[in-house]
Amino acid sequence: MIQSLLIANRGEIACRIIRTARKLGIRTVAVYSDADAGALHVQQADEAVHIGPSPVRESYLVGEKIIAAALQTGTQAIHPGYGFLSENAAFAQAVIDAGLIWVGPDPSSITAMGLKDAAKALMHAAGVPVTPGYLGENQSPDRLKPEADAIGYPVLIKAVAGGGGKGMRKVDEAGDFLDALASCKREAASSFGNDHVLLEKWVLNPRHIEVQVFGDSHGNVVHLFERDCSLQRRHQKVLEEAPAPGMDVATREAICQAAVRAAKAVNYVGAGTIEFIADGSDGLRADRIWFMEMNTRLQVEHPVTEEITGQDLVEWQLRVASGEPLPLRQEDLSINGWAMEARLYAEDPSKGFLPSIGALERFEIGAGCRIDTGVEQDAEISSFYDPMIAKVIAHGIDRDTARIALADTLSNTVIWPLRTNAGFLVKALEHPAFVAADLDTGLIGREGDALMPPERPSASVLARAAATLVPPGRISGFRLNAPVLREAVFLLDAEAVTITFDAPALCGAAESTIVAEGGQVWRLSRWRVDGAGAGAASDGAILSPMPGRVIAVAVAAGEHVTKGQKLLTLEAMKMEHSLIAPFDGTVAALDTTEGAQVSEGMLLAQIDRTEAQ
Repeated sequence: MIQSLLIANRGEIACRIIRTARKLGIRTVAVYSDADAGALHVQQADEAVHIGPSPVRESYLVGEKIIAAALQTGTQAIHPGYGFLSENAAFAQAVIDAGLIWVGPDPSSITAMGLKDAAKALMHAAGVPVTPGYLGENQSPDRLKPEADAIGYPVLIKAVAGGGGKGMRKVDEAGDFLDALASCKREAASSFGNDHVLLEKWVLNPRHIEVQVFGDSHGNVVHLFERDCSLQRRHQKVLEEAPAPGMDVATREAICQAAVRAAKAVNYVGAGTIEFIADGSDGLRADRIWFMEMNTRLQVEHPVTEEITGQDLVEWQLRVASGEPLPLRQEDLSINGWAMEARLYAEDPSKGFLPSIGALERFEIGAGCRIDTGVEQDAEISSFYDPMIAKVIAHGIDRDTARIALADTLSNTVIWPLRTNAGFLVKALEHPAFVAADLDTGLIGREGDALMPPERPSASVLARAAATLVPPGRISGFRLNAPVLREAVFLLDAEAVTITFDAPALCGAAESTIVAEGGQVWRLSRWRVDGAGAGAASDGAILSPMPGRVIAVAVAAGEHVTKGQKLLTLEAMKMEHSLIAPFDGTVAALDTTEGAQVSEGMLLAQIDRTEAQ
């Protein structure tokens, strides 16, 4: 068995690998950039090596630095995790050439599956069903346009070196093909340095089905059943589950054996995933499921496979890399229950899923599920890396049990001040189509508005929170054995709200409180009580729309301003945002200075309206 392991990655997957390595008694070495100096994976590893500045191209994507760190620390093996250099054949070969163990497939397998057109040709030769389309070398528009016409619209243009939804265009009509082709080629060249594309027939009611495969250096290959990753947003997976809903025994056998043939065709060693696209318009049928691509690494969603099989796939990886045979034979593997995984991101669904960056002042994920994370309370979510903060995985005796458990855990998640997609995930899990397993990859696109979480908490939740904020001295009219209903104006994040609540004899006196419901989180702040000044409360409050830094203050306290006049400039998410006067008035208060770091919803200034004469 490997005795020491360097993880060439960060965040959740680095912590995940460290957990299994520790269980096996393997010494671990982390690598980190400037931004990750205090990260959880650095704390958990036995040793850590700094590899450069925060940008990935200066740290986590510099293979030479990672190999040097392994040699410097006397490490035997390198595990790439997923993303970054995990499917880089040149890096894998460099690791091997340095005399280290590469915890992954042979570089030749990565190369064989790296280009979508070559991989599809190889799969066709191996008897694996592939989607009808064009894979030719002739890339001229004069050749591609007739091929698309012959396939029939809608047709999908896909970059051969693509991934993550980049370099893909759906074309519905012949007249749109040439413009879409040019756009796709530009994006492919920019993202991957390769503008070659392939054409595929657009599959109606598409479902994304993938099969976990595993091979060893002794010629053994097994599958660990399928996963359904059909719930996607812009080609990015949102919820994953195993097994796939509606998969009968015969279809499962057909697709899983096709995946094994695919792995054997490239002499595959280690963990890999064969991805298929299925036409779900008439249920899942073996003759309507086609090969898309192979991911020659561990997948983000591997925990759902672990949950239904009871296996630790990272342990399998380490044992296979150590030269051991696969831990189990095919006949020893079986499905137990159902598992679902949600990817919890620091992003704001109400703002087009814009990443939310800053410190996790509160980081509380509900109980009852497996949590794989690479952050902790007070950790900083950086703009340099993917904003996924955790994977929440539920396991139950059946699909509905797992679904309800996952929704419950997410509903009881409180993360602040960063925005997350927890509320969006809860709405997705409770959507009637998802509940009925009526799935396809376009579900979120069609139902986007219905999946948006509410903009404010329910009246009952607001009322309970409001009662904790009103100072006891402001409560009047209390009568024994009778409720006292009061009305007060508060700030709910950036919005003034009037709340009617049952005022007890003794109330709290905090300035603000966190309000959470259904995975959504808000800050409720004391503004004014007894209903006074409701209009002014919202009209003149200049609040920070997101976490950021004040880079310019254009006014001073007491200064007269006119409607539309620039007051402050905020830098956030690498963009500048001007905050302006909502009406003619006077700067009654100015609560910030140039250079100040501000959180979302923070009061920066107060403008008092100039009354008409």
